Amino acid sequence: MAKVIAILNVVAWSGFWAFGFLALSGDPSGGQMMMALVLAALGAGLGLWAWFWIVRHSEDIGYAKLANRARIEEEETA
Repeated sequence: MAKVIAILNVVAWSGFWAFGFLALSGDPSGGQMMMALVLAALGAGLGLWAWFWIVRHSEDIGYAKLANRARIEEEETA
């Protein structure tokens, strides 16, 4: 499952950058710009969701350190 989410992350961010560029460089009066903007926003949303899922998953399996730990225990033992 993690590999599928990682692939989704790459595809979503690629869509964000591609459609974001099209939205910024397109004709503001056309409907194509609005569609590109919507697709870029969907890509950004899916990319963020997938990124946070990957971070949470890597912390759960022990691959990454837990980011939000209090350091009270370390200070008491030192």
